[in-house]
Amino acid sequence: MNSAAGNILVVDDDPDLLRLMQIRLSAAGYAVTTAESAEQALAHFAVSRPRLVVTDLKMQGMDGMALFEAIHAENATLPVIVLTAHGTIPDAVAAVKRGVFGYLTKPFDAKALLAEIERALALAGGNVPTDTAADEQAWRRKIITRNPAMEDVLAKARLVADSDASVFIYGESGTGKELLARAIHDASPRREHPFVAVNCGAIPEQLLESELFGHVKGSFTGAIRDHKGLFQTADKGTLLLDEIGDMPPPLQVKLLRALQERQVRPVGSAQAYDIDVRVISATHRNIEAEMAAGNFREDLFYRLNVVTLRLPSLAERREDIPLLANHILGELAGKYRKTVNGFAPEALELLVGAPWPGNVRQLCNVVEQSIALATTPLIPPSLVQQAIQHQQSQFASFEDARRKFEREYLAQLLKITEGNVTQAARLAKRNRTEFYKLLQRHQLDTKLFKASRH
Repeated sequence: MNSAAGNILVVDDDPDLLRLMQIRLSAAGYAVTTAESAEQALAHFAVSRPRLVVTDLKMQGMDGMALFEAIHAENATLPVIVLTAHGTIPDAVAAVKRGVFGYLTKPFDAKALLAEIERALALAGGNVPTDTAADEQAWRRKIITRNPAMEDVLAKARLVADSDASVFIYGESGTGKELLARAIHDASPRREHPFVAVNCGAIPEQLLESELFGHVKGSFTGAIRDHKGLFQTADKGTLLLDEIGDMPPPLQVKLLRALQERQVRPVGSAQAYDIDVRVISATHRNIEAEMAAGNFREDLFYRLNVVTLRLPSLAERREDIPLLANHILGELAGKYRKTVNGFAPEALELLVGAPWPGNVRQLCNVVEQSIALATTPLIPPSLVQQAIQHQQSQFASFEDARRKFEREYLAQLLKITEGNVTQAARLAKRNRTEFYKLLQRHQLDTKLFKASRH
């Protein structure tokens, strides 16, 4: 279990009280970190994200309320409990109105403090010190991190997991969107029922409708038997619509209707079936830009986007790279029957400093290639460098290549016509409206091409 998962940060400028609270909370089974000032507490956030903060209200320098404001500017779901003297109870009440979880007056009863902490952690989705603490964290066991931003995403994910709210996950390709969706499912009341994932961009439109909603025998050429769709397969569980931004507009209409009516109608069938499914969507696209270009329906977006989670790229969580690399190594060494114990320090430096446009997926590939070619217990920097260079020189994905071709093709047309959209659309054999949408998708400004004449 990640050590930050059950950690409580206690902040007080009284060293004796700080030590007493550490003893009491540690004895109750909590992992405790202490800070003697608000400034020191904020420094801890750069290292790891606690599940709860208990802070004195009146301190030298930055006070407890200023600390709360600074914490909630970056971690809005993190509970904060303030400790206050009798004379500042009105200030504590005002703090609660501004979002502080609760307050206790000094001298406080140890049982009251523990009760307040348990209540805060329960509501925030954190673990309490019981024999089942490891089970409480099992939902996130496959997500390896010590990055504060990633911990914040996981805290929000744990909060939303208890509800049926639709979740929209943003993240670059390879950041682990499906892994997070599965973790949400595993933390939810639906965990005993199916988790089903479908990549909306990898299946042709005609087949995607059948995959989602099912079809009946004879409904189209090749439909030789009835087929249950993924919505019905995921009944009472969770359905991940990965790369939802690639879903064709006609199918978006049918998806919206299914979500509104909570029913699906298989292709070729006159009968509708009730569904009880929690929907999680994910994309690497800028959906706001896609909506502006008319490629994604706003009503569907707002139906899917009740809670938004944004996954940081691997470059934004470089402190996780050694953890991830060694975890991947441990899993793959047995596959290749190699006695590989780790990475040479220079090899780890190369991993930490690489750009990683393919994120964790690319890191997995580099580590696997390094293990496959390793002949020593420690992977040397030369193998890592070779694997990274090989990755960088590989062919682009079909989608990236198509996007690059479209952008260059459109730019060439605009250069030829000096920014005349009507003429460029005619050359491309597309209507003007569709051509404008293509320009918006690739953020091409016609004014730049008109200016090139002068």
